[in-house]
Amino acid sequence: MEKLIIRGGKPLYGDVNISGMKNSALPIIFGSIVANDICTIGNVPDVSDISLALDTLRTIGAKIRFVNTDTVMIDTRGVVMKSPPLEYVSKMRGSTYLIGAMLGRFGEAQVGYPGGCDFGTRPINQHIKGFELLGAKVAYGSDGNINAVAPDGLKGTFIYFDIASVGSTINVMLAAIFAEGTTVIENAAREPHIVDTASFLNACGADISGAGTSMIRIRGVKALHGCNYDLAPDMIEAGTYMAAVAAAGGQVTVRRIIPKHMESVTVKLKEIGVGVDVGDDYITVTSDRKYRGTEIQTNPYPGFPTDMHPQFTAMLCLSRGVSKITERVWNGRFKYTEELIKMGANIDVIDGTAHINGVSSLHGAAVRSGDLRAGASLVIAGLAADGETTVTGLECIDRGYEDLVEKLKSLGADIQRVEY
Repeated sequence: MEKLIIRGGKPLYGDVNISGMKNSALPIIFGSIVANDICTIGNVPDVSDISLALDTLRTIGAKIRFVNTDTVMIDTRGVVMKSPPLEYVSKMRGSTYLIGAMLGRFGEAQVGYPGGCDFGTRPINQHIKGFELLGAKVAYGSDGNINAVAPDGLKGTFIYFDIASVGSTINVMLAAIFAEGTTVIENAAREPHIVDTASFLNACGADISGAGTSMIRIRGVKALHGCNYDLAPDMIEAGTYMAAVAAAGGQVTVRRIIPKHMESVTVKLKEIGVGVDVGDDYITVTSDRKYRGTEIQTNPYPGFPTDMHPQFTAMLCLSRGVSKITERVWNGRFKYTEELIKMGANIDVIDGTAHINGVSSLHGAAVRSGDLRAGASLVIAGLAADGETTVTGLECIDRGYEDLVEKLKSLGADIQRVEY
């Protein structure tokens, strides 16, 4: 097993390049199934969720070869309709996209219930609603699989989602690619990874319009083909480094990003007194660690992202005054605050809101990551804290951050990964 050792109190300086977006890499990798051809995908982040997704594709017949360190060639012509190993799909939330992709290509799917970070109830009822409206019958098997079949084929239809669900929106896009007629999704999620996924599918010959708005149209086509496609940069990775600089102090330029994706984060940083300079494909963050408290509510894009809430909590522990962060997307996402309290944070969680009383300093402690973004928050706290912090549970962090230790070291952080 491994842990991080962080000796905090060192400001961060320099440039950091952002990797491809994990949250679009997963649906695009699984979406290559519907292409039934060779797809070359670039800017792929080297994180454990991606490795697991590629291994899962191999088990159902895909051929995979890395062209270079961040470009992978996926040949799905040999994919067959069978259930991938449960021990693979149960480790990642993104495995749900296998259902839509297999249903779209084969008219049926057998996929185990997904896993991923444990921070509250994340039902897939909206996914199932979409599949059923397209003409599929969905049932839970005694073998742990979700079984979907469209005995009369999939038909274009109107689908209204009760909530703007990213996973449901993407899954219906995948399933409806070959559906007869036109499918309209109303109250669709608008996140950048939905736009990225739709752009990939269109590059393969799909006919999808409206991605990035609340209404998406998918006009059924007869077949797709392979393509070359580069993933968009990871907005959450970028936001994590921005929050780290704010908390630890210093000046860092976050490069190879799409600044528009970062607007909800940059607005909040400016509001609390952190310096933010926005360029065409970069953002420079400058912090003297003298920033104010604020109030945040997470919301679907373009609102403040739920995946940035833990990182901002860690940063706001050192703010002047009182802050409140209300979670409106995933319930139960505040477990990590118990670890921050071990480091001297003053946090009370009441009815889905974290009440954060800023303290003058945090101190190093032994803490454990319980999920991906919680792990990022503990790293940020460790960078800003006095003394030595050890972070375990690195398998969570590895799911979504490429070269985290090396990137932070390049900025001047005293951080190392060791076995124990």
